Amino acid sequence: MPVLIEIQDPSSPLAKILVPQDAPTLRDLLRARIHHEVTAHNQHLPELFTGLVQPEESEQILNGFRLTHKRPLDADRQFTQACDAFARNGFLVLAGDRQITDLDAPLNAGEPIQFLKLTPLIGG
Repeated sequence: MPVLIEIQDPSSPLAKILVPQDAPTLRDLLRARIHHEVTAHNQHLPELFTGLVQPEESEQILNGFRLTHKRPLDADRQFTQACDAFARNGFLVLAGDRQITDLDAPLNAGEPIQFLKLTPLIGG
């Protein structure tokens, strides 16, 4: 039975996402989130992508990533980049009151999930 998980991320239009597994892990949630973001982007092909991780051939701007040219994104490639970013501490994930440090950590139904992007400080 699919599990509905609440996502708290001010940079994402997602509020809740349906994960198809009964006992989802962070990897399952990340795959579902990336698939949703890429599908929404590919429907309209805007110049700005507001997903979790930066696509190739784009520049980071204030509210997302500006693509060098309008094009569809590959969900599998974005998912791989998201897993790599998580491993490099490019973003943190909090589930309830605990930090998730393993992509295969189980998530509990009903606990809010927060994605926190880490941004390096300039000049210091």
